[in-house]
Order: sequence, then C-alpha cells, then structure tokens
Amino acid sequence: MAPPEARDLGAEIEALAGRVDDAKGYLGIEAMRARLAELELEAGQPGLWDDTDRARTVTTELGRLTDMVGSYDGLVAAIDDARVLAELVSEAEASGTPDEALAKELVGSVDALTRRVGQLELESLFSGEYDDRDAVCEVHAGAGGTDAQDWAEMMLRMYQRWAERRGFAVEVDEATPGQEAGLLSATFIVHGRHAYGLLATERGVHRLVRMSPFDSQHRRQTSFASLDVTPFLEDVSEVEIDEKDLRIDTYRSSGAGGQHVNKTDSAVRITHLPTGIVVAVQNERSQHQNRAKALQILAAKLAERARAERQAEIESLGGERTENAWGNQIRSYVLAPYQLVKDLRTQVETGNVDSVLDGDLDAFMEAELQRQRGA
Repeated sequence: MAPPEARDLGAEIEALAGRVDDAKGYLGIEAMRARLAELELEAGQPGLWDDTDRARTVTTELGRLTDMVGSYDGLVAAIDDARVLAELVSEAEASGTPDEALAKELVGSVDALTRRVGQLELESLFSGEYDDRDAVCEVHAGAGGTDAQDWAEMMLRMYQRWAERRGFAVEVDEATPGQEAGLLSATFIVHGRHAYGLLATERGVHRLVRMSPFDSQHRRQTSFASLDVTPFLEDVSEVEIDEKDLRIDTYRSSGAGGQHVNKTDSAVRITHLPTGIVVAVQNERSQHQNRAKALQILAAKLAERARAERQAEIESLGGERTENAWGNQIRSYVLAPYQLVKDLRTQVETGNVDSVLDGDLDAFMEAELQRQRGA
C-alpha cells in the first residue's frame, strides 16, 4: 500500500463514487426499490402465512433486496462522509497545521470503502438461481494414494479456513479416514450468504505437487483430490423419497478427534438406489439425528437433479464430472521444486502457497465468476 503522502485520496474517493454510481445501473437499484415497496406491502398482509411457500418466497426476496439496497445506500453515505473528512484534512494542511490523526482516519476510511465497493461489484456476478444459498461440499481423494488422502484433508482445512475468513459457519457431517493418513472423503455444509455461488467456482479436480512426506526417499509426488458442490435447500418438502428406494446402513462413527465419536453404530449412510447417490453423516449425537440430516442432504441432491433435468441445466448446477486424476485439474498447487498456485481456467496465480492453503481463495473465486459471466 502506498504511504498517505503518495496517494491522492480525494481522487480515490471520486473514483470509488464513480464505481458505485455504475453499480447503481447494472445492479438495478431503482428497480429493486420499486420491488421492495411491493414486497413490503405483501409481507404486511395478515393472511400471508396462510400459504407458507409463498410467504417464504416473499420474505426471502424481501431480505435479499433489503440487504442489497442497504449496502448501496450505506456506501453512498460513507462516500459523502469520506468527502467531508477529506475536506477537513485538506483545510488542516492548507492552514499549516496538518492533523495526522485525521489523515490516518481518512486513509482507513478510503481503504474500507475500497473493500466495500469491491464487495458490491461482486454482487453483480451472482446471477444463478441458487447462488445465495448455503453449500453442501464433498471432498474426495483421487489418484496418488496416501498423498492424495492427505491432500483431501488439506483441502478440507483450506475451505474451513476460507469460510472462517468470511464469517461463514462450517458443519462437517462426515469424514472417512484414509488408510494411513488423511481422508478418503468428507462432506461438509458451509452456511453463509452466497456460499454456493462462491464455492461452485471451486468445483473440480485440484492437483498437488510436493516432496512426499510419505515416501522414504522423499521424492516428488503428484496427487489429486476433488471438490463437488451442491446448493443446500432448507425446504425440500417437494421431494418425495420412497423408503423402498433407499438402502440405509449404520456404522460406528470414526475419525481422528471427532467431536461425537462413540462406540455405538450412530453413523448413517443412505444410498438412493435409483440414482446411486450416496450420503453419509456421522457428526450428530444420535443415529436418529444423523439419519435426519442425511435425508435432508439427499433430498437437496435429488431436488437439484430434478430441476436440472427439467431446465436442462445439469452442468450449471451439478457440474461436469471428470476423472479425479491427470489432465482434468482446474488448479495446480506446486510446493516443490518451486512454489506456485495457478488456476488453469483463469490463469490467476500466486507464489504465496501457504496463504492459499490457509484459505486465501477469494481472488481465484472472483476471477472464475467473472470468466463464467463473461466479464
């Protein structure tokens, strides 16, 4: 970051104001205001909850538009405040008694505004029907043996750390340990606004190159793990699941350090026989709770599949399935002989591998969103 004296903060504020004004147009803020007025009237009707599906639709859209318009209005007000602060700093300097504390406050204000404007612009990239939903994620070890299983566990941690950075909640519902180390697979739900829209950009095969800690000769090893992402739907009442179509297996919860590992067969694995979809949950305290959560995830997956078939959008929702091995990776993480993370779709890259593995993924996600939207 440039020092305060090397920055034209007034010009930066006006540039930010221009970006916010542009966002007003392409986000359709005035149309949102008109729609908000309609929704507020409908939400105030005494019989709204007589139709729970309609009520839920209204309140969800109302909340989303309220957040969007509120974010825009808040930015407009913050830019006006920054302009006033810039004038005060300029007047103090002109009088020959510069106020360092005020100048420092102005720098912090402009930097915060820059981040907020970037977030507002990011909103325009979320155009999918389910982009604002929570996300059901599955990590699977691929080719590479023990190294791949260790890589799957590293990926799980990477996405957990990413979620923590954004203030999202993560719920690990199942983790199957590897034979020697790491994980064969894990299922986790990320709760947060646009969790699905962001994480869907990570769907695919991820390639790791490093000096293997599991090789006695410490040779370089290439391994693979994949991420699959499905929108998590709280209300899946429209999905009818025939018990005859299910195979339900119970087994003992396992995993290093699991919060609710016990000696009873509380973990549940459900196989939907017609589609072959398998869901396993072991993190809840009882078999009943694990079964209920597994059925909810299964219903969400079936709902996604049905809608995708009806709307011919199977690739945009479920994603193209590729072999979890050579030639199919979306991103490479090279730890040796040099350090580089490179996304093969967008060409975004960084040499700060440790930061990426610690959850610094936003640049990769935003670039892929822009690529998908043709920005």
